[in-house]
Parts: sequence; C-alpha cells; structure tokens
Amino acid sequence: MSDKQIDEFSGVSTTGHEWDGIKELDNPMPRWWLIVYYATIVWAVAYMIAYPAWPLLRTATTGLLGYSSRSEIKTELDAAKASKADYIAAIASKSVTEILADEKLRTFAAAAGAAAFKVNCVQCHGSGAQGSPGYPNLNDDDWLWGGTPQQIQQTITHGIRYAEDPNTRLSEMPAFGDILKPKEINDVANFVASLSGKAENASAADIAAGKEVFAQNCAACHGDNAKGNHEVGAPNLTDAIWFYGSTPAAIAAQVRAPRHGVMPAWGVRLGDTTVKELTVYVHSLGGGE
Repeated sequence: MSDKQIDEFSGVSTTGHEWDGIKELDNPMPRWWLIVYYATIVWAVAYMIAYPAWPLLRTATTGLLGYSSRSEIKTELDAAKASKADYIAAIASKSVTEILADEKLRTFAAAAGAAAFKVNCVQCHGSGAQGSPGYPNLNDDDWLWGGTPQQIQQTITHGIRYAEDPNTRLSEMPAFGDILKPKEINDVANFVASLSGKAENASAADIAAGKEVFAQNCAACHGDNAKGNHEVGAPNLTDAIWFYGSTPAAIAAQVRAPRHGVMPAWGVRLGDTTVKELTVYVHSLGGGE
C-alpha cells in the first residue's frame, strides 16, 4: 500500500493501491457505461412496478399491468383448442372410412391418435408400436382380429378378453395338456414349427404324426392350412411372427397350457372420437389391411 500520486506515464492519479509493483490508476467509469448502468436500475424499478415481482405469503404482487403467465398460457391453450374444434367435430360426426378418405382430416386424426397412443398404449405396445413377447407388433401386417379400419376400431373400443365389456373380443385356446398325450403335444408342436422352418431336429414321422393331431384338434380354429382365423382371433401359424416363441418347446408349452392376453376396452375410457383417432393412427403405421 502506498500514498496516492500522479502516474508519470499517464498523468492520471493512482488509487494508492499497489501489487507487485503495479499501481492502480484512478480512471473514471466511461460515461456510456454509467448511462447504461443507471438505465438498468430505472428499468428494474419500472419492471417491479408493472409486473408481478415481490413474493407475499400466499401470492405475489400483481403489478400495475396485471400480467399473469398462467392467464397467458390459458389464452394460448383456448386458442389452440378453438382452432381444432372443427376437426374434432368432423371426426366425431364421421365414420373411420370417411375420415380416411379426407386427406386433411386423416392427417389431423393420425397426429391426434399418435399423441393418444403415447399416453395410453406405449406401456404394452412400445413407443414405436413394435410390441414385445405377449404384445402384438402393430407395424406388421399380421393381425389376430383383422387389420381393417373397422376391425381395429372394434378391437380398440371393446378390448380383448376384457370382462367388463360385454362386446369384448373373446376366444380362448383350450389347455391341450388335459386333452392330448405328451407325445401328441410334442408331435403337433414339431409340425407347427415345421410350417415356418423351425423344426430342424424333428423327424419326418413326428411331423407327420403332428399333422394328424393338428387336423383333428387345431384346424377348427387355425384352419386346414394353419393360416389362422380373424373371426376367433386364431393366429397364422405359418409365418415368422410369434407371441410366445417359435421353437418346438415354446409351441408345446403354449399348446399344453396356453397364455391368453387381455386388452382393456378403451371406448368408455377415451370416448368415440379419440378411439377413431387411434384407429387412424394404428392403421397408418403400415400394417393395416
């Protein structure tokens, strides 16, 4: 620390502070900087008076302008809702077929259905509708109950094996463990696996025996060609799409003690309009019929 003095090089008075031989000059602030600084103070005071600023016990000062971010958001939401009202009314009054025939209405319904799907359906079908073991993939063209818009709407509205809806889709595969002998179950499992090339280790005799068991016990639902039946929700057994596994062992387990999935009835929960939007979205994924 030293006394104030005039710097010999700049001619400016020092503050009297010195560090490691470096002296601090007592230069005034630039005028433009001071003007900006004072302007910000004035602006801050004016802002506190005009807008909500000071917190109180249960609320805050409202300000002279009475501004509220909640009111602003509500206004924006009301405007957005009003802009969609015509589309929503049209969807409510039209059938799914009519909605699909109208490009603008179809685009709006698909977007709304995608939002509803993310809230209500991804928990089971996945964020990309790709499904998982026991939950169907909605992107392919394999449908237990049919993939037309009307069939999809029926499934979404009333669900599958949903006891609280009298119109739910209902079918159950018998537990053949109580009907067939163990060898018969293994034979028919090998035959079914062979339809999609998954029975490499099975003998021709076992497959032939399994074909006979299939004709006597399974063809009534799955069809003589094992292509399935939409009317009873019987799956196609000749493709590579499986709920619970495609190996002979997995198929035998399903034949012996079948698992049955349950889907809620969304009609009451979501309403007819949202169900139509979901129908359009699911049908648009690429696997609709």
